[in-house]
Amino acid sequence: MRARGKNSGRGQDADRPTANEEHFRTEKAKARKLRKSQWWQQKIQEGVCHYCGGSFKPEELTMDHIVPISRGGKSAKGNIVVACKTCNTNKKYYTPAEIILREKMGKDVSF
Repeated sequence: MRARGKNSGRGQDADRPTANEEHFRTEKAKARKLRKSQWWQQKIQEGVCHYCGGSFKPEELTMDHIVPISRGGKSAKGNIVVACKTCNTNKKYYTPAEIILREKMGKDVSF
């Protein structure tokens, strides 16, 4: 979020995005570009969810960042997978390790 106002502690930089905001914007732009790529089109045409292995129509699939952007992940081929909407929604902002812990413990985990 951007800090605003005289008491924001950032002085004249109050309207500049923070490093996290800038990272988020940059990575989202990269993801939009990747969605248009032949690589991504081929992935969704295969129709297989990375997480559950189910078969889906391309329009039923989403792009998922294995390490979420909000957690420092990048929009790069090595960090992006095809996921069905259900798996992507259930994954939320978790990393793969946190998903395993969550499943084993039977409850949400936080670090």
